[in-house]
Amino acid sequence: MTEAVLFYLFSLVAIVAGLSVVLARNPIASALSLVVCFFFLAADYVLLDAHFVAVIQILVYAGAIMVLFIFVIMLLNLRDDAPTPLLEISRRGLVGMAVAGVLGTGLIAALEALPVTAAAKIPEGYGKVESVGISIFSGAYLLPFEVVSVLLTVALVGAVVLAKREI
Repeated sequence: MTEAVLFYLFSLVAIVAGLSVVLARNPIASALSLVVCFFFLAADYVLLDAHFVAVIQILVYAGAIMVLFIFVIMLLNLRDDAPTPLLEISRRGLVGMAVAGVLGTGLIAALEALPVTAAAKIPEGYGKVESVGISIFSGAYLLPFEVVSVLLTVALVGAVVLAKREI
């Protein structure tokens, strides 16, 4: 019972932080709301016994990716000149919220229509750090893992070169 209450509480805070990411006018406030969202998603992963995913969520997303986001915000030198009212919503915003509501209702109806089946037996050691490391670094995922790391490095160098050209 306690786990369910915590799960719904963490999920609610993650949703509110996600909405704050989209609705915040200040890019730094939006980025910090995204960090809060990442931390509460990691807390949900812990409650679901996905400890490796929770640690990766904090280290990679809340750490490294957010540093890159802040770096890009600082490079773009975004400024908020005039304050706007807090709850000013345009027609496009209302249409977007209506579409999101319809899609959410459709997803909930579709999920409730799915038949409930028994959970499959999880093998011993599944999802542990050791088994994930072995599958990434010695299995079929070694080449894609290295290609992604090189691709991210090239993208970062390209962003710096483009930003330096503007300065």
